[in-house]
Amino acid sequence: MKVRMGTIKITSPDKLMYENKTYRCAIGLSGISDTKKENDGTTPAGQYNIRNVLYRPDRIPQPDTFLRVQPLNTNDVWCDNPEKKEYNRKVKYSRALTTERLWRKDNLYDLILVIGYNDDPVIPGKGSAIFIHVAKPNYKPTRGCIALKLDDLYQILKSLKPSDTILILNSWS
Repeated sequence: MKVRMGTIKITSPDKLMYENKTYRCAIGLSGISDTKKENDGTTPAGQYNIRNVLYRPDRIPQPDTFLRVQPLNTNDVWCDNPEKKEYNRKVKYSRALTTERLWRKDNLYDLILVIGYNDDPVIPGKGSAIFIHVAKPNYKPTRGCIALKLDDLYQILKSLKPSDTILILNSWS
């Protein structure tokens, strides 16, 4: 697989590299998998496009980036129910959907980089809501996302381009 400049690369379970700089990160509690499934706690292996940026305008400034940026609001959620047509999409809250709230009490989703995993086409049950978001204290593992310190995420976003990708390897050689 050819890796070019402009690729975010996971280089170990706790390291992310972008433009020759290494950042500490967290990945899924169950590691990285070539066969990601909904709620398995793994980060999906592969190379993916980067879709857009979501952020909490009441908590942080809009990021300076070349990517499309959307402010979140209190009704924004991500559908994680494989039986619904809205699966693996940002939608407005509805009692009829099983969803993950994007407007959280903690700061994990204050800044979100949406990874184009299982979205073209969407395959029910293959996994949803795969993001790069703000890390928990001590970089505790995620439920499948990649997490970085907020300042590091801002730094990466400054030079990230719509044509850039993320490469998540299932081996560290």
